[in-house]
Amino acid sequence: GCSNSNFAMEETNREAVATAVQRVAGMLQRSDQLDKVEQYRRREARKKASVEARLKAAIQSQLDGVRTGLTQLHNALVDVKDIQSSLADVSKDWRQSINTIENLKDVKDAVVQHSQLASAVENLKNIFSVPEIVNETQLLIEQAELLQAHRKLMDLECSRDDLMYEQYRMDSKNTSDMNLIRIYFEDVQALSDELAKQLWMVLQRSMVTVRRDPTMLVSVVRIIEREEKIDRRMLDRKKQTGFIPPGRPKQWKDKMFKVLEGTVSTRIEGTQSVTREVDKMWLVRLLEITRKYVLDDLIVVKNLMVQCFPPHYNTFRRFFCLYHNAVSARVKELTSEDLEANEIVSLLTWVLNTYKSTEMMGHPELCAECDVNELEPLLPQDVVDELLICLFSCCSSLFKEQVLRLCLKQMNSFLIRYKEEAVAYKEEHLRDRQLPQCYVQYMIAIINNCQTFKESINSLKRKYSQSSEPTMSDAAIEKTLNEVAKEGCQFLLDEVFLDLEHHLNELLTRKWLTGSHAVDTICVTVEDYFNDFNKIKKPFNQEMTSEAHRRVVMEYIKAVMQKRITFKNADERREGADRMIKEADQFKFLFRKLAGGEDTDRLCDAIAAIAEVFKLTDPTLLYLEVTTLVSKYPDIREEHILALLAVRGDASREMRQMIIETLSQNKMSYTGVTQPIFKDITVPTISMTSVTSMATAKLLK
Repeated sequence: GCSNSNFAMEETNREAVATAVQRVAGMLQRSDQLDKVEQYRRREARKKASVEARLKAAIQSQLDGVRTGLTQLHNALVDVKDIQSSLADVSKDWRQSINTIENLKDVKDAVVQHSQLASAVENLKNIFSVPEIVNETQLLIEQAELLQAHRKLMDLECSRDDLMYEQYRMDSKNTSDMNLIRIYFEDVQALSDELAKQLWMVLQRSMVTVRRDPTMLVSVVRIIEREEKIDRRMLDRKKQTGFIPPGRPKQWKDKMFKVLEGTVSTRIEGTQSVTREVDKMWLVRLLEITRKYVLDDLIVVKNLMVQCFPPHYNTFRRFFCLYHNAVSARVKELTSEDLEANEIVSLLTWVLNTYKSTEMMGHPELCAECDVNELEPLLPQDVVDELLICLFSCCSSLFKEQVLRLCLKQMNSFLIRYKEEAVAYKEEHLRDRQLPQCYVQYMIAIINNCQTFKESINSLKRKYSQSSEPTMSDAAIEKTLNEVAKEGCQFLLDEVFLDLEHHLNELLTRKWLTGSHAVDTICVTVEDYFNDFNKIKKPFNQEMTSEAHRRVVMEYIKAVMQKRITFKNADERREGADRMIKEADQFKFLFRKLAGGEDTDRLCDAIAAIAEVFKLTDPTLLYLEVTTLVSKYPDIREEHILALLAVRGDASREMRQMIIETLSQNKMSYTGVTQPIFKDITVPTISMTSVTSMATAKLLK
């Protein structure tokens, strides 16, 4: 070890000499520097003396520190020995006093009992006056003297809690005594609940209360703050002892904020006063009311309510967030409704523009307290995107709807011209029945076009219309199309009956009685025309068949009523009646065939019923036969009966008068249940020639 130390010293000396030589060489590089050798020597001597002095001071300081440390270590060793000796004495004394400590258990129990009794004595006054204090507290709560009521409630709770704590300390497992205390003070918990209800009611009306009686709101906050302190104290004691009184912690502060949150939500949710069914502008009104309520309430919070709460509550910011969350929830509810296009525009404009503008959350009075830009969006972006998609879809649907309505409106105008052209087409044909060519085929096409138009319009409405409700245009189009189709059918039937005119005029004449083929020709002609009419679409073809049937029968009955023939004897009456019955059967067969087998007998049965009147051989029974006819066809009139009797030819004047008078006395009323036959048949009082010319004019009309 010494050799290494000597070697290090020698190495250090050599490095010092080398450094000194190098430094002297640096000082004496020029000849003029030799004159300053003495000066350099004195300067270096001073530096050396200074360095040596600092080294001595440092070494002396280290030596003093070592000396002090050694002294302290020596003192510590002495102290350790003293402590060791004392611990030995304590251990010895403890072993000697174990038996004595065990004998002090009774003293310990006495101390605990003394503590309980001391607590009982301290609360004795309150214990005996619990019922009285409960009644006083209840009265104070009812009188809204909340601070005084809370003071008495705290006294009651303190007495109860102290007694229960002492009982817990003495015997935590003795539940019977604990229950006894709890039962005695059971009204205290009810008072606490009743007071809490009053507090929540005040908080629910806080916006009104802070204007009318801010002291009441301050009292509520003070009570809640007191309860918070008691909660903290009881929780700390629970950590130390494990005991906590019933009903603790009350956490009234948390409940207060929940009540305020519920109040704000109710305030926002209660702004809707009307629905879409009552007012089309319901959403605009709702959003404007919401804007006004939120702005007014927040200004009240900033100017009045903040002063009623402790600063650490951050009251304004808390209310700012509560209103934001409530509005956000309400707006989300609105988006889930089936909004119309204009309502979506109103909602998005309000959410994206109005809400953060100076008209609402960005109002100058509110900006100093909260930064509106820190608020979360009222609606998530995906919901906004969905609304925009729905808006575009609605606009597209509305555009389609408007175009469809315009088309239907123009269609109605077109159909009016279409109807006029159809009438002009018919009139042109009547001027020269050879022109235009294919008149019947074109008229059939006109009728069928009406059904095609209906089907096309219904198809367009199903495809493009969102509404299933019929519009005025729909009704007008339906009416015009039906009129065009019915007039077209009437024009075609007029064409048929123009060709039948000559043969219809032969009916019930002498020529007819002696063997005319008029009905055969009528049936063949009608069937031939209806072979073309089969191309007419339903329901117009069915209506046309029914109308043709009705007109043929009516023309036949008109021929009877025109008294073209008067039977001279019973043989002629029988022959004429048989012919009428046969021809009625021909008409039945024809129109049953044209109607596809449907029952068409009733109209033709009228011809057969008239024939039975003619066929009767016993004039005395004529009244009964006429009565039967009238019962079947209540719309038959007196002039019809007289015409039939005139054609029969054997009824005397007295008999005719008797039949008419009897029928008048027993006149049957027409109920209108069945389609009338005789109602539109007039009995002419002029010459047959005039009647024929009038019928021709009517057909050409």
